[in-house]
Amino acid sequence: MQPNEVKALLESRVDGCEFHIQGEGCNFQVIAVGEAFEGLSPVKRQQLVYAALSDEIASGALHAISIKTFTPTQWSTASENAQ
Repeated sequence: MQPNEVKALLESRVDGCEFHIQGEGCNFQVIAVGEAFEGLSPVKRQQLVYAALSDEIASGALHAISIKTFTPTQWSTASENAQ
């Protein structure tokens, strides 16, 4: 899979989030930013993103996925967002 394919899958399955994807093959790093994460524990945030990719993970199309999640407020001060 390509990063743009992973991004398209996530955007179609998780409402109200912005995704930044890096990686190749079946190994990807996902940064997800959205109001959907407000009030959720870190585990619940990751579960939300994993659930959106469960079919691809089960099929082996995606293997290693690193996920970081942020609310828009958190993202505005995150080191990953440094330009």
